[in-house]
Order: sequence, then C-alpha cells, then structure tokens
Amino acid sequence: MQVNILEAKTDLSKLVRLLETGKEERIIIARYGKPVVKMTICQEVPVAKRIGVAKGKLTAPENLDQYNGEIAEMFGGAL
Repeated sequence: MQVNILEAKTDLSKLVRLLETGKEERIIIARYGKPVVKMTICQEVPVAKRIGVAKGKLTAPENLDQYNGEIAEMFGGAL
C-alpha cells in the first residue's frame, strides 16, 4: 500500500491499525509519487532471547578485583 504524506498525516492511526491487525504488511509513504518512507510493524525480540546472548563470549582476568581498594580510595571511600 502506498499513500502520500498528507494522507499519512491525516490517517496515521488508521494506517498503524492496518499494520497492527496484519491487513497490511508494509505501508509506503511517498512525496510527489516517489516512495520515501516504509512503515512496518516492529518485531521486538522477546526478553528471553536477549538474556545470555553474550554467554561464553567474554572473559575476565583472574585478578579482576585486585585494585578495588585503590579505586574506592580514589573516589573518597574504602571497601
């Protein structure tokens, strides 16, 4: 489906509803008949698929906490 900018401004909520209900897969917004924007439904990644995505890809040195005391002193505190 293609609409011009004025029609998109006037009927934005109607166009969004068409996408939400699946009646349209994408909507092209055109200026002077030339496509400039494509509207599609957002496909969010479920939280479960994001958690642990970097598991096994990062490593930490054995002495990671070696300088914690010095760093705390720099910030005016102590551990």
